Amino acid sequence: MKVAQIQFSPWDKTYYFSLNNLDVRVNDQVVVKTDIGEEIGKVIGLTEVNEDEFYKKAKADDEKEKREIKPILRFVTERDVEGLPTKRDKQDALDYAKSMKEKYNLEMKFLDVHFSFDKSRVTFAFIADGRIDFRNLVKDLTRHFGRSIRLQQIGIRDEARICGDCGHCGRPLCCRGHLKNLDSITSEMAEIQQCSHRGSDRISGICGRLMCCLAYEQAGYEELYKKMPPIGKRVDVDGKKGEIIGHHTLKQSVMVKFQGEKGEGYTIVEVDLNRNKDKK
Repeated sequence: MKVAQIQFSPWDKTYYFSLNNLDVRVNDQVVVKTDIGEEIGKVIGLTEVNEDEFYKKAKADDEKEKREIKPILRFVTERDVEGLPTKRDKQDALDYAKSMKEKYNLEMKFLDVHFSFDKSRVTFAFIADGRIDFRNLVKDLTRHFGRSIRLQQIGIRDEARICGDCGHCGRPLCCRGHLKNLDSITSEMAEIQQCSHRGSDRISGICGRLMCCLAYEQAGYEELYKKMPPIGKRVDVDGKKGEIIGHHTLKQSVMVKFQGEKGEGYTIVEVDLNRNKDKK
């Protein structure tokens, strides 16, 4: 079954909706029906899903929530756009929320606000170091806006996606442009790509987390790493016995330590793993 991956705000997760026989394309703005009302979302991708597997996973994820793949209702019209909140409306809403946050002295930072298309809800995105008791804040916001209020805590990486900037490469942040899903980036990725020695400042983005681009070539490095002999293995190089003490994964070479002839001192030589193939 072909479905559209739709996102309602840059910091929200993506949801699956069936195409409903519409010629939907990436970046289209569409109106959909959710469990809590109508919304306008952006199509960020098209993919195939197995319905049986989807419902099985949905049930395992949340027994209380009977999720289903709902259809896209229609494309967004000019009239729909005219009724959407302006940038000024959103900024005013954020300014008010920030003033109420100061009133209750809450350690949180508001980043963005989303008004639902059916005008029934206002969702504020914020970051905080821990759990926040914002019950009184929600009461004030509900009275002020006259709508259902939802506060959604997001991660520091989402802040970078919302605010935008340039990365170490000098180009706009990937998460601000083409990168739709913020996958987990681990220290093992930096280690297998042999860049962890550069220090956290050089391999971390402006969000303070490991750079998302570490995942781009990970599969290639993993494939190359499978061909590398283990550290500590004893090897014979041109008749001399040595021990592998290091790898150069991308170059497909190893550092081999040879003990001195009289047992004193040692030498370290870089050995190309493909050298015998080149001789042929």
